[in-house]
Amino acid sequence: MIRQGALAALLGLAPLAWSEEPAPPYPQGAESFQANCAVCHGPAGAGVPSLAPPLLTYPAHYAASAEGRRQLAMTVLYGLFGEITVEGARYDFKMPEFSRIDDATLAATLNFVIFALGHAPDAVKPLGAEEIAAVRGQNLDGAAVREHRKALLPQPGS
Repeated sequence: MIRQGALAALLGLAPLAWSEEPAPPYPQGAESFQANCAVCHGPAGAGVPSLAPPLLTYPAHYAASAEGRRQLAMTVLYGLFGEITVEGARYDFKMPEFSRIDDATLAATLNFVIFALGHAPDAVKPLGAEEIAAVRGQNLDGAAVREHRKALLPQPGS
């Protein structure tokens, strides 16, 4: 049996380099994102006009602060509905809640969004399942999540 490198040498060809696409960071999160989020936010998280906002900047920004991290957990656990503005575009939609998904998977999904899609800096630490668990079981709905989000954003003129 002739190996690939030997065959290439006999034929005067350069050996073929076998390459594979690198696995995305947080593969469980990538899988969960594609199964649960991509239908509205798009497979690359770029958003869908008039439907759902992009996830390319805000999640990475939120992950840098304790209240922002809480906001991310609240959003996936309880959904978000009502009008919001993201990157200058208005959205008035109802994001469903994903409380049926376990804490570790939700954390992995958020980490995929924060690091693979949002390219958060290395100084931002990944969310842990315990951060999701700390927010689970609160009596919140998507409107309360939107109001909390509003409090995190810079106010006009500030």
